[in-house]
Amino acid sequence: MPSLHDPRQNHLLAALPADQYARLRPYLERVPLPLGRAIYESGRELRHVYFPTDSIVSLLYVMLDGASAEVAVVGNEGIIGIALFMGGETMPNRAVVQSAGHAYRLPGERLKLEFQASIALQHLLLRYTQALLTQMAQTAVCNRHHTLDQQLCRWLLLSHDRLPSDELLMTQELIANMLGVRREGVTAAASKLQAAGLIHYHRGHITVVDRAGLEARTCECYEVVKREYDRLLPESGVA
Repeated sequence: MPSLHDPRQNHLLAALPADQYARLRPYLERVPLPLGRAIYESGRELRHVYFPTDSIVSLLYVMLDGASAEVAVVGNEGIIGIALFMGGETMPNRAVVQSAGHAYRLPGERLKLEFQASIALQHLLLRYTQALLTQMAQTAVCNRHHTLDQQLCRWLLLSHDRLPSDELLMTQELIANMLGVRREGVTAAASKLQAAGLIHYHRGHITVVDRAGLEARTCECYEVVKREYDRLLPESGVA
C-alpha cells in the first residue's frame, strides 16, 4: 500500500512497472491544488502533466460568453494534460480544481521522453485516454437526455469514487458551473437528495450518506463509465 504523500496514491503511477516508476520518481513534484485553481486554460501551452492523489480536477469547456460545462472529472485514477503525449501542446478545455488536495507534477518534456521509450507507459496512458474519452462522450449524452437529479447523482458518484472519504467540499455555485445549469436548479436537486437521506449538505460540505441510494437513483451513464475504467485499467485499482 502506498504511504502518505506517496506518488503511488495515484493509480496510474501505482500501475507502472517498478523500473518505469523508478525513472519517473525523481521528476515528480508534490504540489497543492486549492479549490477553484485553474491548472491550465484553453489554448495555452502545456508545460506539465499532473497526477492527482487526493484532489479532483474538472475539465470544462468554456463558451465565448463565459458559460461553461464539465466534460469530465479526473482524480487519483488519472492524469491531467493528455495532449502532451497525444501529439498536441494545448487543450481546448479548461482544467479547474473541483476538490482541493494535492497532485504530483511532472515536466511535459520528461513525460514525452518516457512515453517514447516505454511500451508499458504508452499502453497504460492510451488505455486511460480511451476511458477518459468514454467519460466525455457519456457526459454529453447525459447532459442532453437525463434529468438534473440524475446528472447530480452521476456527478456525486464519480467524485466519491475519486476521494478517500465521504465528504466533498463543493459549493452549489461551483456545481452549477460544472453541470452547466442555474444555481437554483442545483439547489432544488440537492434538496431532494438530502430529503431522501442520500446526502447531507451544509455550507459547501456535501457528505455522501447513502451511496447505494445514489446508485439506484442515477442514470445508466455512471455505470457505463465505471465499467469502461474497470475494463481498460484493471491493474490500476480504479474505483
